[in-house]
Amino acid sequence: MSYKLLIVDDELANLRLLERLFSKDYYCLTASSAEEAIELLNQHDVAILITDQRMPHMTGIELLKQTAKLRPHMARILLTGYTDVEALVEAINCGLVDMYLTKPWSNSDLKLKVQQALEQYENKKKQHALQVANERLRIQLKEMKLGAAYALGEALRVKDYYGGEHAARVSEYTAAIAARLLFTDEDTKTF
Repeated sequence: MSYKLLIVDDELANLRLLERLFSKDYYCLTASSAEEAIELLNQHDVAILITDQRMPHMTGIELLKQTAKLRPHMARILLTGYTDVEALVEAINCGLVDMYLTKPWSNSDLKLKVQQALEQYENKKKQHALQVANERLRIQLKEMKLGAAYALGEALRVKDYYGGEHAARVSEYTAAIAARLLFTDEDTKTF
C-alpha cells in the first residue's frame, strides 16, 4: 500500500526537493499554498502532511488548525525556522503538530520523522477503529440488556399475568419519576 504524503511549501525549490526525497516510497502530492493543500485534502486521504510554517496568506499552523477536523488521523510535520519558536510552542500545545524539524533540515532526519509519523498514523487509525468497535459493542450490550429485561417480563407474565403487569407498571412509574428528577441515563443504569 502506497501512503499519500502531502508536502506544502511556498518555495518551489523546497517543494521539488521534498518530492524527490519521498516519491520512491510514497504517493506525493504537492501544494505551493495552504489553500491548495486544503483542496487536495478534500480530494485525497492523506496519511502525512509536511508543511512549512512561514507561507503567505496562511501559516502552517493555521493550515493545521483548518485540517485537524478534516483529517484527524493524519500525522502532521511542521518545518520551521529557528525564529518561529513561539509559533512552534503554540502548535505543540494545541496538539496540532506531531513532529517538527527546523530549517535547514537533514534529509536522513526528515525521512526518519516521516517513518515515525507513518507509525503514528497507523496507530491513530487502529485506535479509532477500536473506539468504533467498542461503541458498537456498548450498543449491542445495551440492546441485549433491554432484550433480557423484556424476556424476563414476558416470562413473568406467562407465569403470573397480574404479577407481570404489576412489574411493568412499577417499571413505567420508576422511569417517569427518574425523568421528573432529571436523572441521566447513567444515573438510571444503577437502579
